[in-house]
Amino acid sequence: MNTFAHQQQQQQRFGSYDSGRNQQQQQQQQQQQAQQSQQHGAANGSGAPSSNTSTSSSVWDKFEKGDKIGEGTYGLVYHARSKETGGRYAIKQFKGGREGDGVSPTAIREIMLLREMSHPNIVKLESAHINRSEPSLWLAFEYAEYDLYEMIKFHRDNKENRRDNPHGLMPQYIVKTVMWHLLNGLSYLHQHWVVHRDLKPSNVLVMGEDPAVSPAQHGCVKIADFGLARIFQSPARPLSDNGVVVTIWYRAPELLLGARHYTRAVDVWAAGCIFAELLTLKPLFQGQERKNPGNVLQADQLDKIFRVLGHPSLKTWPELEVLPHWLDNTDNVRVRRPEWGGAGLHAAVLEAMRAAAPGWAQGHVPQECVPPREAIDLMSRMLDYNPTTRATAEEALRHEWFRMDPKPGPNVFRRPGSSVPLVRYPRRPMTLDRIPAVAAAAAGGGAPG
Repeated sequence: MNTFAHQQQQQQRFGSYDSGRNQQQQQQQQQQQAQQSQQHGAANGSGAPSSNTSTSSSVWDKFEKGDKIGEGTYGLVYHARSKETGGRYAIKQFKGGREGDGVSPTAIREIMLLREMSHPNIVKLESAHINRSEPSLWLAFEYAEYDLYEMIKFHRDNKENRRDNPHGLMPQYIVKTVMWHLLNGLSYLHQHWVVHRDLKPSNVLVMGEDPAVSPAQHGCVKIADFGLARIFQSPARPLSDNGVVVTIWYRAPELLLGARHYTRAVDVWAAGCIFAELLTLKPLFQGQERKNPGNVLQADQLDKIFRVLGHPSLKTWPELEVLPHWLDNTDNVRVRRPEWGGAGLHAAVLEAMRAAAPGWAQGHVPQECVPPREAIDLMSRMLDYNPTTRATAEEALRHEWFRMDPKPGPNVFRRPGSSVPLVRYPRRPMTLDRIPAVAAAAAGGGAPG
C-alpha cells in the first residue's frame, strides 16, 4: 500500500470520533457540558472544569520544571518532565486575572475543546492542574520539539554553504507532508464545528523523534493553541464574535473588511498563507498592522493581498457589498488602483522562491524543491476571496497535488523507508528560566537523526 493510500485510511479512521451521532446534537451536548463545567467551577471557586484535573498545591509537585518555551497573551509555556515517568511535557501557565475572577474563560474554553478532541494532528491535552489558593491553572500537553516558525526560519537564515540546508528552500516532500497533516487536523476540527481562529506557523507544532515518543508520532504535525477557538452554534449559522482574531498576516479578507459573521473558511485562508510561507520562507502577505483599537481597516495588509490576487469584485464575491469597510468605502478601498491589477499567485510565489534560493538563477536548485502548478492551483483555491467558494479542508485533501510524487508520508522529516532525515532542524529555542539538571537533559541532541 502506498503512502497516500495509507494516509487516506488514517483520515477515514480519525475523520470522526463519533460518526454515528448527529453532529448538531453532539455540538449542543458539548455546549451544555461547557456550561455545566463552568457553573460547577464557579461553585467550587476555581472557575475551571473539575474532571481530569489535579488540585495539588503546585503543578511542580508532579513535574520538574525546565526551560521556558514561550510567552503569549494568556500566559507562559515551560518544558517539563514528569517526576513519575520522566516523560516530556509542555506546561502552559495561564496568567491570573483580577482578584476574585478565578480562572480565565480562555483557559476554560481551551480545556473544554481539547478534552473532547482526539486526533493525531491535534495537540493532546494530558492533564489540568488547579492551584486553588491563588487560584491558577496549568495545562500539561504532549511535548513537540519543533514548530513551523522555527523550521521556516532555519531555511531562511541559512541560505548558503550549510550541509543541512544546501539549497535554501524546503523540500517538496516536507511541504506536502506538513500540509497534508495540517489539513487533516483542520478537517477534523471543522467536521465537529470548531474553528481555530489563530492559525500561524508558531501554532503548528511537529513531534520529534525522541525514543520516549511512539514511533507512530515521529514527525507528526500538531495544531496547537486553542485559546481563541470557538464552536459553531450549528452547521447553518456562521460564527459571530466581537473580537479581532487571527494574526494579521494570516487574516482572511472578509475579516480585514470588517466581517462580524464568518465561518471556518478563515482557517483555510490562514492555512493557504502557511502553505505559501513553506514555499517562499516568508509571509506572502506581510502588511504593517494598525494598532488602533476597534475594527480598524488594515489598509496595508489589504494592499499586500490586492497586489498579488487583484482587486476583489462583486461578480465573484457578491457578499462583498455588505462588509462594513467595503460598504463605507473606508480609505477608498472600493476604488481600484493600478498596482492592484494582481501580479498573479504563481508569479508572486516563484519570485519569492527565487529570492529565497541564491542558487536558483544558476540552476542549482533541485527539482524536488520546485512546486508544480498543481501546488499553486491548490493554494489559489485556499486563497479564494469568496469564503463560500473557498476550498474546504476536506476538498483540499482531495486535490490532485497530494496524489503526485512525492506523496505525503506519516513523518515530516524523512520519507517512508528512509533512515536519514531530509533536513536536520534545530529544536525550538528555550530561554534560561530553568533548573540546570533539566536543561541539560533537554539539550541532548539538536535534531531528528
